[in-house]
Amino acid sequence: MDENLKWVTDQRLKRTMENLEKNNMEAYFVNSKKEVIDKLGEILKDGDTVSVGGSMSLFEAGVIDFLRNGNYKFLDRYAENLKPEDIKDVFRKSFSADDYIVSTNALTEDGELYNVDGNGNRVAAMLYGPDKVIVIVGINKIVLNLDEAIDRVKYCSAPANVKRLNAGNPCAKLGYCVDCSSSGRICNEYTLIKRQNHKGRIKVIIVNEALGY
Repeated sequence: MDENLKWVTDQRLKRTMENLEKNNMEAYFVNSKKEVIDKLGEILKDGDTVSVGGSMSLFEAGVIDFLRNGNYKFLDRYAENLKPEDIKDVFRKSFSADDYIVSTNALTEDGELYNVDGNGNRVAAMLYGPDKVIVIVGINKIVLNLDEAIDRVKYCSAPANVKRLNAGNPCAKLGYCVDCSSSGRICNEYTLIKRQNHKGRIKVIIVNEALGY
């Protein structure tokens, strides 16, 4: 990368991380997906009960395999042959987990986490329940402000996820959100985490790579 462009990027990261800290969320920066696993190993404790929110970023960073092979009690929502009632049980148990690992749809330079959910289990656990929430976010998800965060979901995250899920909603054909009323709509629960009362409960790991949608 050109040195001048790198400087611009570095300043953006600095602002974002400083604002996360001001909002009582811990901020970390790692250069690669491998370093994500190293950082998780530092944060998690052996024997912890760990759960995850739905996220392509976690698969791309190798987090799911790491948890399956680690010394943790992993509430694995992706385990084979789970029935709907089993998945529902995992979602409910996640609220009492020691650690909840997740990504975010957008991270603003003001240090805010913007998310849109289909069922709400992911955002609900981010808001309350688990002792620690660890957010893994690729550099591609950093946006200037809430307006850009909303646009990012409408023009990137939502259509990409609908395409992945074969939900058949209009955005899978158009490539952008039309605020549909489809039965398979995945944009139902909208949340903005601006600040934490409990300092350090939310820990944000920013990865110097593009991850997820």
